[in-house]
Amino acid sequence: MVIAELLSGIITNIILALGYPGIFLLMAGESAALPVPSEVVLPFAGYGVFLGNFDMVAVILVATFGQLLGAMAAYYGARLGGRPFVEKYGRYAMLDHGHLKTTEEWFKKYGSKAVFVSRLLPIVRTFIPLPAGLAKMDAKKYALCTFAGSLPWTAALVYAGYTLGPYWTDILKFFGELDLLVIAAIIIVLAYFWKKRR
Repeated sequence: MVIAELLSGIITNIILALGYPGIFLLMAGESAALPVPSEVVLPFAGYGVFLGNFDMVAVILVATFGQLLGAMAAYYGARLGGRPFVEKYGRYAMLDHGHLKTTEEWFKKYGSKAVFVSRLLPIVRTFIPLPAGLAKMDAKKYALCTFAGSLPWTAALVYAGYTLGPYWTDILKFFGELDLLVIAAIIIVLAYFWKKRR
């Protein structure tokens, strides 16, 4: 809890100090699999809209393009660096060695749909560039799916922060519970694929 509060404090200070560039950099970091929770960045930016410090449309676009930049960086890292890159850095994005093969097969089956849907989910959205790069998914299609999936996620969280105003931190409680559900779902899906392969 202390770490979460410390991280939230750092993120909000960056946004207050840098404004739009701060939002852009933070969201690029999140999509590049750095420990930057969009669930803090975007609602606080929405709170900034509530206060009149930012424009709603500008925040959404800046944050979405930031996510696209970070996701493309991670994608090309995996595509050019291959499996050694993913095995070395994937653990920071919660993608361990045992799941690589299953994830690659998942991509072969679902392709662009997997990218779009994953950008709408907490946790999963941060590591999806790595298997996409490994699968050598078409870069233009990957960028389009990433942008299309990131836009509604971004708009929803910014608007939620704007609507809640000074109570924007209430969103964090909701996403804390949602993260647990997503983790459980991922475990179930991976267990299913593992059992099917056996």
